[in-house]
Amino acid sequence: MPLMAEHRWLYPIDWPELSRLIRFGRAKGRCEHCQRPHGQRVFHLGDGRWWDVNRRQWRDGRGRRVRAPASGVAAIVRITRLYIACAHLNHDPTDNSARNLAALCQRCHMIYDAAEHRRRRWLNAYRRRALGDLLALLDALPVSAWGAPRGISAVLAS
Repeated sequence: MPLMAEHRWLYPIDWPELSRLIRFGRAKGRCEHCQRPHGQRVFHLGDGRWWDVNRRQWRDGRGRRVRAPASGVAAIVRITRLYIACAHLNHDPTDNSARNLAALCQRCHMIYDAAEHRRRRWLNAYRRRALGDLLALLDALPVSAWGAPRGISAVLAS
């Protein structure tokens, strides 16, 4: 996954090499949580169960072997191409120690980061509301002593 431009300065200059070392050196091209392989199309049921082509068995969201699903599963099977990304487990991109990095597929990465995404979404909404309140307050300011409007709309128009 490419780095966002505003966060690029948080990562070390050798981040692509470090990420590759974790994903393909340590994890050997498989997700460290569910063991799904990088770059392959994987058949899955959407609930975490997936077909491991190499071992010819169904696996759950943690990579453990599970019983084959009931008949008629062909109607609900989905296909996804998997890409392994290097994730910061403590959500701090400046902490690049090996114990803080994990090779995760898209599904495991989103599940792992769900709480952090909710926190950031709340914080962004809070900031937008605060900025809206501030802009409303500036628009409500009275006309200055010189007769010029002091509202934010006048400032933006100039």
